[in-house]
Amino acid sequence: MLTASPDTFAALARSSPWRWSTLRFTVSWPGDPWQTTPVRAWLRRPDALRVEALDGELLQAGRASRSRVALLSPGGGRTVTEPWPSDPGAPAPTWRPDGLVAERPQGLSLDDPMYQNYFWVAVLDPAELADPGLDADPGEPALLLDAVTEVEHAGRPAWEAVVRTTPAYEPRCGCCPLLRSREVDLAEYDGDAAHLLAVYPDAFRVRLDVQTGVCVLTEAIGGEVAGRGHDLRIEAVDEPMADDLFAEPRRGLFGRRGRSGPPQPGLA
Repeated sequence: MLTASPDTFAALARSSPWRWSTLRFTVSWPGDPWQTTPVRAWLRRPDALRVEALDGELLQAGRASRSRVALLSPGGGRTVTEPWPSDPGAPAPTWRPDGLVAERPQGLSLDDPMYQNYFWVAVLDPAELADPGLDADPGEPALLLDAVTEVEHAGRPAWEAVVRTTPAYEPRCGCCPLLRSREVDLAEYDGDAAHLLAVYPDAFRVRLDVQTGVCVLTEAIGGEVAGRGHDLRIEAVDEPMADDLFAEPRRGLFGRRGRSGPPQPGLA
């Protein structure tokens, strides 16, 4: 039984890659002028994703490629393929006594398949809420939070915290962080005033689903973008998902998006 606390909240945020294998969910972006269409998604780790509009229009389906990284040495360079956490022999995390992750291993491909941008990836694996960036001062946390509250989100147990970012907060991608801060925007846009807010949020309401570690809600509190964030509602965890669900559709002459067929048994 997990006990809600700031320390356990951080551990849960870094544990998602090892807490579920498939996820069916809907997500919307309240108050966001650029993300106006709620979607439903089926995701099967490590590489398969299907996204539909709520009316069944197919928006994306397919399989992601493995991550490849370049390693440089005095004798030259080479490219290696990083393993997924589920691969045999993949590096394992350091576990806490409560079953959450104390430290994530290096050299793994941890990003889930992307839809549109890295905000999607960060929601599913919200490690940026757990640990400071590599350039942070020793002991400086990524977030400041006073208390963690047990709540329900879409009928599921969740933990909620009101958090404030510190200069050590380092999002997965600076252009689409889970929590927007002046420090992140200055670093991402090199101080370009056109990309800065006049008034930044005072804090953020954040919720993590207890079973999966997925970030199911963010909400800016105060500032120019008050109320903006996301709302993810989990419909099923670890249900079977067949390969056909993720087959890329054949597009017609004009590349029109298709609509999904009747739900398949065990998939909807």
